[in-house]
Amino acid sequence: MAKVTITQVKSIIDRPKSQKLTIKALGLGKISKSVSVEYTPQIAGMVKKVHMLVDVKEQ
Repeated sequence: MAKVTITQVKSIIDRPKSQKLTIKALGLGKISKSVSVEYTPQIAGMVKKVHMLVDVKEQ
């Protein structure tokens, strides 16, 4: 699997609870915080759910 860097670019204020929990599950929570993870189907589903809040780049 490919590694990707996921960076939070927008706030989770006024977002549905499910999106807030997904951001926390990804290891994010603050704007400009980044995590590097394997791009598995589970991670792809999480990113799809919060695509408007994050930026994804391949490493």
